[in-house]
Amino acid sequence: MSRLPFYLLVSVLMLAGIGLTLHRHLQFDVPWLPGEQRQVWEIEAQVNLTARGEPVIVDMALPSHQQGYRLLTEHTASSGYGLAFREENGGRRAQWTIREASGSQQLYYTVQMLVAPDAEAPAQALPALPRQILWERPYDTAARQVIERAWARSASPFTFARELIRDMSGDRQSENTRLLLTQYDRAPLLVRLLNQADIAAREVSGLRLEDGRRRQSLAPWIQVFDGNDWALFHPETGEQGRPDDLLLWESAGEAVLEVQGGSNSRVSFSMLTHNQPAASAVRSQLADDTLLNFSIHSLPLEEQALFQTILLIPIGALVVVLLRILVGIKTSGTFMPVLIALAFIQTSLSTGLIGFLLVVSVGLVIRSYLSHLNLLLVARVSAVIITVIAIISIFSVLSYRFGLNAGLTITFFPMIILAWTIERMSILWEEEGPKQVLIQGGGSLLTAVLAYLAMNNPWIRHITFNFLGLQLVLMALILLAGNYTGYRLLELRRFKPVAED
Repeated sequence: MSRLPFYLLVSVLMLAGIGLTLHRHLQFDVPWLPGEQRQVWEIEAQVNLTARGEPVIVDMALPSHQQGYRLLTEHTASSGYGLAFREENGGRRAQWTIREASGSQQLYYTVQMLVAPDAEAPAQALPALPRQILWERPYDTAARQVIERAWARSASPFTFARELIRDMSGDRQSENTRLLLTQYDRAPLLVRLLNQADIAAREVSGLRLEDGRRRQSLAPWIQVFDGNDWALFHPETGEQGRPDDLLLWESAGEAVLEVQGGSNSRVSFSMLTHNQPAASAVRSQLADDTLLNFSIHSLPLEEQALFQTILLIPIGALVVVLLRILVGIKTSGTFMPVLIALAFIQTSLSTGLIGFLLVVSVGLVIRSYLSHLNLLLVARVSAVIITVIAIISIFSVLSYRFGLNAGLTITFFPMIILAWTIERMSILWEEEGPKQVLIQGGGSLLTAVLAYLAMNNPWIRHITFNFLGLQLVLMALILLAGNYTGYRLLELRRFKPVAED
């Protein structure tokens, strides 16, 4: 029979698991290692205005995902106001509304931005050029001469913008530029001149991030387009490029703040930075699951804690498969060591080993007596279950009386599995002797300890919880191991005399 479908299935599982894992790391910045820290900026915008006793509408631009930053959380404080978030002209805006207000009003908006150096800027729509730009005399002549002077010393839209800004600064200022600056603000003037030269450009607003700053204001920047590419220019210095500490608050070329029904409106910004674990820093990004971002972070915390343990079971299953199929270790029950390893996680390894050996040893003694009663299987196993419960209860009470609180965790052992383990070992003792009991019991304990070490590793706990695509990789590895039909390592001892000869 052809093995091609089998290998195709394994390849699909492996590629899908690796692809989903890489997607979550690259797209959502989920860290590979536990304990990694991320820098987060918390920025508060305070809007102040004076209401005139009539309906008030406050419309403010909001930041979004951009180059170097990802939006984590945002919330507002606006007592009595209605609030709506909306998308408009490629930008995000918040709109506060109230039927009637008078006097001084304060509105607050707080956002957390994650510093993500690998975050890419979203695609920017090319702004439409105005059909006609009108200048009053004599500003039309001055504008034309300023454009001609910068055009002659440039070779592209970006170099033209740089030369235009330099002509408005320092010693290079001419009579024409000084005349234009008496009538127009610098940033809107630059946009008008660029548009007249058939270069798409717009004014955007950015915030320079500095820890502990208060009552800061936005600064204008010029965004110049060259086909599909764009660049930022400082309107005062002509510096090209986006500084690392610049957060674009409004990038659609719209007004930052618009107020109806009020006067003396202004917005100021305060900011703080702090570090927090990377896993919690990106958790809000993982709350909204999609097909490629399937995660359990949207579940309540209680269920998340439960799944954090459940997702470790495939790791234990892989350890059992490798030890039984490739090494040849014998265990009492196929996946009993995995359940024992889960109990070790709750009890600690030393306490778990001592508790397991005590319960099984006493259980075997009592089971040997039950064998003389000639009970049916169901009744005998039920009696063993009750015996295991009694043993665990007695050990818990005694450990508490002697001040050994660690002994109370023995209750985490799976009682049904322990009962069946005692039953199987008792039958094995009667049929094949104590040697096989020691071999299989020791193999079970060794497998459980190795599974515990793998499942309790902080890195493994981190990646299994945060990268569900790894479950597909584990499935592929288990399928590959299940296809092995060669010799086991422990079976090679039979060939030792041949090797010696």
